[in-house]
Amino acid sequence: MTAALDQTTLTDRFVTAFRHHPAGVALVTADPGDGPVAMTATSVCSVDANPPTIAFSASARSSSTPALLRSTQVVVHLLSAHQLHLAKLGSTSGIDRFADTSLWDRLPTGDIVFRDAAAWIRGRITGSLPATGATLFMVEGDEIGGHHSDPTRDAQPPLVYHHRAWHSLSTHSQITG
Repeated sequence: MTAALDQTTLTDRFVTAFRHHPAGVALVTADPGDGPVAMTATSVCSVDANPPTIAFSASARSSSTPALLRSTQVVVHLLSAHQLHLAKLGSTSGIDRFADTSLWDRLPTGDIVFRDAAAWIRGRITGSLPATGATLFMVEGDEIGGHHSDPTRDAQPPLVYHHRAWHSLSTHSQITG
């Protein structure tokens, strides 16, 4: 066991550890009624399949977080390597993420869906948990769509974020054994 680390060293090691941990990439959209927001998230995880439940975190530094906190529902878009443009759209500061109306539609519920997403999950925010510097959101899925939600269709290569860069997985990266 090592001696207790000072907070700066602990934080630096934590950041470095997660920089080397790959993550799937998603685009989260919401519209609390005063204008839509979108943000790229690498923190999305499956919680349960019945009912379909997911979780994601949003940084307090994100301009989208206040709107997410006012929202009752979101659409979480799971991205493949073919949707890198959507990941970049949600991660670029200071732009109008909805200017190109050819990329998205409104569902009958009023929620925004980016139609190119590999899969999307529209759901109700069932809870949020404030944490130091972020908020953890729980979402129960009410509707799921997109190419990757159809088990009869071939999957596109997933988009992965690792060591501050975008990556695509393929059958060549599969480890057998």
